[in-house]
Amino acid sequence: MSSTQLITIGETMALVTPTTATALQTAEVFAVDAAGAESNVASHCAHLGVSAAWVSALGDDPLGRRILADIADRGVDTSRVQFNPHAPTGVYFKDPGAGVHYYRAGSAASRMGPALLRDTAIESAQLLHLTGITPALSASCTHLVEAAIDAAHAAKVPISFDINYRSALWPLDTAAPVLLALGRRADTVFVGLDEAHTLWRCRTPEDVRTLFPRARLVVKNAEVGATEFSGEEHTFVPAPVVDVVEVVGAGDAFAAGYLAALLRGEGPAARLQAGHDQAARVLASTSDFVPTRGTV
Repeated sequence: MSSTQLITIGETMALVTPTTATALQTAEVFAVDAAGAESNVASHCAHLGVSAAWVSALGDDPLGRRILADIADRGVDTSRVQFNPHAPTGVYFKDPGAGVHYYRAGSAASRMGPALLRDTAIESAQLLHLTGITPALSASCTHLVEAAIDAAHAAKVPISFDINYRSALWPLDTAAPVLLALGRRADTVFVGLDEAHTLWRCRTPEDVRTLFPRARLVVKNAEVGATEFSGEEHTFVPAPVVDVVEVVGAGDAFAAGYLAALLRGEGPAARLQAGHDQAARVLASTSDFVPTRGTV
């Protein structure tokens, strides 16, 4: 991973989704894909020209091997992904317009711990990206995230952290302080205004800023737009109008577009616009990863 710009760590599951925007209960034709917040970010970044690596654990089963091949085909370095013969690969189903259904309890990824970081070479990356989904999976996964942050700090590698609160994975009273503490250890933080309200009762982007006063903070406000706070400056870019098919995965696409622009040295407005552009492609699709024409 000596030339890797971005390293991500986290669970990826097999995604089963109707091939058209049809309800899961009545759909007849389905596609199987690989989807997880961190590998989504790595996939989008790789397609935008950023060298990206994804670190995780998969079940030693057909779905796990399929996921590994799919993500590698997107140009992501998967050489540090481990196979666990004693636990399965997680699965989730998209129900267009009605959310998702997860089957991930006891997955190989939920058993990840700090040992996964051995030979990960975080110190060689330009950026480490983590999300709040991973610490919700298990106590060992929380320790993994903490250890990854420690390693990045020791190597002076900047950290990007997407709050990504998932109420189905852990109770609010547990999640709120953990996600706040982890986010405060990051250099760049992504959070939706809706989830900031749920977690910490924030009502405005400025309220969120008081919780993360030192980080480069990106507050997303759905179809309204996104605001970046950096030092004493703040920049707002409105969201484009999109005919939404499915919202799941759009936040990952936004983070990837933003981070790719950040790694290219672009300014706040360009970073936010890049995030919006990438998210719009996913919002108009049933897939978490929609390749951008004209990129490799």
